Amino acid sequence: MLRRLYEWTLDKAGHRTAPRWLFGISFMESSFFPIPPDVLLGPMCLSQPRRAFRFAFICTVASILGALLGYVIGMFLFDTIGRSILDFYGLAEKFDDFARRFNEQGWLIVLLAGFTPLPFKVITIAAGATAMPLYILVIASTISRSARFFLVAALLWKFGEPMKALIDRHFALLTSVVGVLGVGGFVAIKYLL
Repeated sequence: MLRRLYEWTLDKAGHRTAPRWLFGISFMESSFFPIPPDVLLGPMCLSQPRRAFRFAFICTVASILGALLGYVIGMFLFDTIGRSILDFYGLAEKFDDFARRFNEQGWLIVLLAGFTPLPFKVITIAAGATAMPLYILVIASTISRSARFFLVAALLWKFGEPMKALIDRHFALLTSVVGVLGVGGFVAIKYLL
């Protein structure tokens, strides 16, 4: 089933509306959506390697704008929307303790979460809920998200066909590794909270 989804995504990644979908997913993922934009960024870079850096730029800009929405949710809508999102990830109970410590090292947490499989939306909501200075969120998000997306784009631009062959050959193993990393991100967030 995952292989069919991968092949379908790879096919859709070459479609003319794919950049709009990439923007939308990148925006939503930074504030409330559970699926990371890499799911679409990777196949888009593989299907159109000459446009890989453009796709990374789209991801970065949309992700930073989405981080601002996450910040607004945390700052103004935490009790109505923010807590529900944290409940979805099983993190609401420990949030109050986390919030007390967040601003001490919040910039570092934002930096790490933007580059790793940590759920970025939890961090952007926390930034708003704890009134982290907005410029810190924007700077840390810009550094981490651009590093992440441009690294993916650069690797797929440089090694696109061999990477695609590697994915095709070892699909089950790679999806398992990605799954473990995703679960590890949620576990790490629970540990941080």
